[in-house]
Amino acid sequence: MACKAMHQLLFLVYGLLTFNVVPVAFGYRRSGVPFKVHKAVVIQKESLVQQRAGSPETVSAQCTEWDVIVTINPDLLGIQHPVQASDLSVGGCGVTSQTPTAFVIEAPLQGCGSTVMMLADEMVYTFILDYNPSPIPGIPIIRTNPAVVQIECHYPRNHNVSSNALNPTWVPYTSTISAQDVLGFALIIMNSDWSGPSSSNVFYLGDLINLQASVDSTNHVPLLLFVDNCVASSASNGSAPIYTFIGNNGCFTDSKVTGSNSQFIIPRIAPSNLQIELDAFRFYGVATSSVFITCRLKVTLASQAIDNLNKACTYITGLSQWTSVDGSNQVCSCCDANCATGQKRRIEMARRRPGRSVKTTPVEWEKTLVVGPLFLEGKHHPAVSEHLTATEAKPAGSFMLVLGSMLVVLALTCSAFLLYLLYQKPQISN
Repeated sequence: MACKAMHQLLFLVYGLLTFNVVPVAFGYRRSGVPFKVHKAVVIQKESLVQQRAGSPETVSAQCTEWDVIVTINPDLLGIQHPVQASDLSVGGCGVTSQTPTAFVIEAPLQGCGSTVMMLADEMVYTFILDYNPSPIPGIPIIRTNPAVVQIECHYPRNHNVSSNALNPTWVPYTSTISAQDVLGFALIIMNSDWSGPSSSNVFYLGDLINLQASVDSTNHVPLLLFVDNCVASSASNGSAPIYTFIGNNGCFTDSKVTGSNSQFIIPRIAPSNLQIELDAFRFYGVATSSVFITCRLKVTLASQAIDNLNKACTYITGLSQWTSVDGSNQVCSCCDANCATGQKRRIEMARRRPGRSVKTTPVEWEKTLVVGPLFLEGKHHPAVSEHLTATEAKPAGSFMLVLGSMLVVLALTCSAFLLYLLYQKPQISN
C-alpha cells in the first residue's frame, strides 16, 4: 500500500513539473474500484429563493474519468424541509442511490444534458442539478421553491511534450482516443429551404417546421445518425403534457396517428445528418403557444447494418406503409408493435451462448437535446388578405370612375345651358 501511494505521489509531481496538468486525486468506489478524481466546481446561484442550494454543506461533486458523482443533502435548501429524491435530477437523470443522509446521482460525462467547452488547456463539462418540488400526493401545497445548481468538471487536455521541441508527424494514440470519445451532436431549426438556421422561432398552423439533426464525427470512423425519440411539450420543465411524434426507436408516428405531412427527408444529405419536417401543431386547451422539442440522438458505425433499434422510418399515408430513409423497409415492420422486444430477445439469446460477446452502444454515442421555445400561432394568411384587399378595391375604383364621368357630363351640360342663356339675352333686348 505504501508503494502504491508513493507511485501516485510521483505521478502527480511528474505531471506538475513536465505536463502542466491539473492535479487529480485518487478515490475508491463502494465496490472498491479505484478512480481518479478531477477538479470539480459547484456554482451556487446567488438568489434568496434558493436559500442554501449549492453551498458546500448541501451539494458536492466528484468528477471521475467517465462520470460525475453528485451528492445532495436532503435538506438542500437549509430550511429544515427535506426534499424528495424524485424531485432531483441532473439533465433528466434521477437519483441513482440514497442513504438517510444523502442522495447520489451518477451522471455520465456524455449524457444527462451535459455540455462540453474546449479551453486552451482543459475541457470543461457542465451539468445542471435541478430541484423541481412536487406536492405530496393528495396534498395540493408545497413548501419549497425550485433551485438550480451548476456543476463543472475540469479535465486537462492532452499535450505532447518533447525536450528537443520536435514537431511529431504522428497523432499519439491517447490523444486519438480522447478525441474520438467526444462527439458533437446538434439539433437546429432550419429555414424553409434548408440553407441555414431559421431567423425566427414563430410558426403558424399549416407550416412545416424544419429540424436538422447532425453529429460532428471529426477524427472518427464514419458514423450513421438516427433520431431515436422526439417529444414536444408546452413547457421545458416536464410539468406539461407531452406529445411523442417520433418513438419506438426511430418511427415517425405523427404521420400515421394524425395523417400529417410530417416525415424524415429522403435521401439523407450525409450519413451524419438527418432532416425532419414536422407539421406544426398546438396543444389543445393550453393558453401558451410555446412548444419545446426534446430529441434523443444516437449514432452507430456506418458499416453496421440497419436494425429494429437503429432506423429512421416514415409512414406514407397514400401507400399505407412504413418507409425507411436508408432503404431497408423491412426494419420498419415493427413500428406498429414494439421494436425493442424482438431485438432485446435476440441480444439475450446471444449472451447465453458461450464465447459470444454482445456489442452495446457506448454512452457517449447518444445525446438528448432540446430546442425551443417555438411559438405556434393559429392564423397567418397574408397572401389571402392582399387578394381580398385588391378585390375589394375594384368595386370602389369602378364606382369612382362612374361618378367622375357623371360629374363631367353634368359640368358640360351646365356649361352648355349657360352659353345658351347668354346667347338668347341679346336677341330679347332687340
